[in-house]
Amino acid sequence: MHSGPAHEPRHPPPVALDQRTSLAGLRAIATLEALKGIAVILLAITLVFIHKRVEDYMEALLFHLHVDVERRVGHALMNAASKVSEARLLTLLLAAASYSAVRFVEAWGLWNRRVWAEWFALLSGSLYLPWEILGIIEKASWERIGVLVVNVAIILYMLMIRVRESSLFRKYPALPE
Repeated sequence: MHSGPAHEPRHPPPVALDQRTSLAGLRAIATLEALKGIAVILLAITLVFIHKRVEDYMEALLFHLHVDVERRVGHALMNAASKVSEARLLTLLLAAASYSAVRFVEAWGLWNRRVWAEWFALLSGSLYLPWEILGIIEKASWERIGVLVVNVAIILYMLMIRVRESSLFRKYPALPE
C-alpha cells in the first residue's frame, strides 16, 4: 500500500533527453562514431570487390608500406589474406554490418541528445581500453597512443556528463527547450 493518491508516481520518470550537455560536444562524438561506421562499411565494400585477389593486393600494400613479408606481421597478414574464403567473407561482412549498425545507432542517439546513448558511449568506449592499452604495451606508436588519448577523453567526458546528471548530484533544473 502506498500513502499518496493513485495518480502520483513515487519517483519522477527517467529523463530521456539530456538538455544540459553541450550539443557541440555530443555532436562531435556522434560524428566520430558515424565516421567509424562509414569507414568499416567502406572497407567491407572494398573487400567485396578485391576478395578474389586479396593476396595480390595485400602483397602490394605490404611492399608499399615497407613491411617484409617474411617478418611476423607481414607473414600474419599474408596468411590472413590467403584464408579469405566465401564463408569468411560473409562472416566479415556480417561483422562489419553489425559493428557499423552499432556505431550508427550510437551516433544517432548522441546527435539527438539521448541519455541512453551517453551511457552506451561510456560503456562501449570503456570496453576497448584493455585492448588499446595492451596494444601500446606490445608496441607503442603515436597512432596507438593517439587513439587511446581520444578514447579516454571521450570516456571521461561521458562519465562527467552522467555523474553530473545523476539525481544524487542534480542541483539545478533542466534548461527549457
